Amino acid sequence: MVWKMPHEGMEHERTWMAFPREGITLGDGAEWREGGYRAWADVALAIAEFEPVTMIVDPSERRRAANMLGGAVELVEAPLDEYWMRDCGPTFALDDERPGVLGAVDWIFNGWGAPDWASWGKSALIAEFIAERLGCERLPSLLVNEGGGIHVDGEGTILLTETVQLDRRRNPFADKQRVEAEMARLLGATRAIWLPRGLTRDYDDLGTNGHVDIVATMPSPGRILLHQQTDAAHPDHAISAELKHLLAGERDAAGRSFEIIDLPAPSTLRDDGGFVDWSYVNHVVVNGGVIACGFGDEYADARAREILEDAYPGRAVVTVEARPIFARGGGIHCITQQQPAVARAEHPER
Repeated sequence: MVWKMPHEGMEHERTWMAFPREGITLGDGAEWREGGYRAWADVALAIAEFEPVTMIVDPSERRRAANMLGGAVELVEAPLDEYWMRDCGPTFALDDERPGVLGAVDWIFNGWGAPDWASWGKSALIAEFIAERLGCERLPSLLVNEGGGIHVDGEGTILLTETVQLDRRRNPFADKQRVEAEMARLLGATRAIWLPRGLTRDYDDLGTNGHVDIVATMPSPGRILLHQQTDAAHPDHAISAELKHLLAGERDAAGRSFEIIDLPAPSTLRDDGGFVDWSYVNHVVVNGGVIACGFGDEYADARAREILEDAYPGRAVVTVEARPIFARGGGIHCITQQQPAVARAEHPER
């Protein structure tokens, strides 16, 4: 068995999501909660225009999900507490030696480092639930990790963050060598590139402590889309410059240096919670399209669409309002997880 995680731009069988349920992450007040439900539903409906979507729904939210999603999205009941599918759900891989064989990596999920506010016991079982439902091979791991903490190019390169996989609240005995060995075993990653940290807001209570999927992604081998904060008044201005300098000196698994494409942040610097981490990097690639985050900034949203259209040629880029998702600690990429098609597909265009 040689497991390999395909690039996100490869053909998908479907996208998996989980519907919000009442709790700390969703928040208090009917209007505020409705904004969360609406944001998740809008993302699902946008993706459903391109490929099938299966939504895991806690039994307590079945009626609401059915009313908001209609027949456009498949609903599957399972107990949930958290509902960030990228993180609690499986990371899918294909077996290079057995074409057509799908594997579901089941990381240990502990609510992003077992913070006091989080409840994760039910959602920690979702990866196994999905693997059983699909009848695919479950690939258990002893590593605490989340899907938002990794990005791959499908050719052996993986992006990681030192404050995530090496977080002592997640993996107190891990070092880079152990983490890289697990990424090689389960995802086929032979070249790990470690970022020293993530964006400032991501270290707040509801943050992930530095997920890479809000900072950088590889739209195709040899290329990196990198979050760029252009305003020196924001602390991420220095962080994005540091990461650009680091990545400029790195090479991928094939020995190539990276073409780095800046993806500028919107103009808003702060909200009621402090400096924002609004990032267009946190998009999701779907069959024939890209679902991009929107932040109510007409100019910046349009500029991001243009950059993404160029980075993913031939795909339609659709913007969906993402501020209610970011207010809860993540973005569009964080609430989705692609299931690759088992048939071989050509490499995404450069």
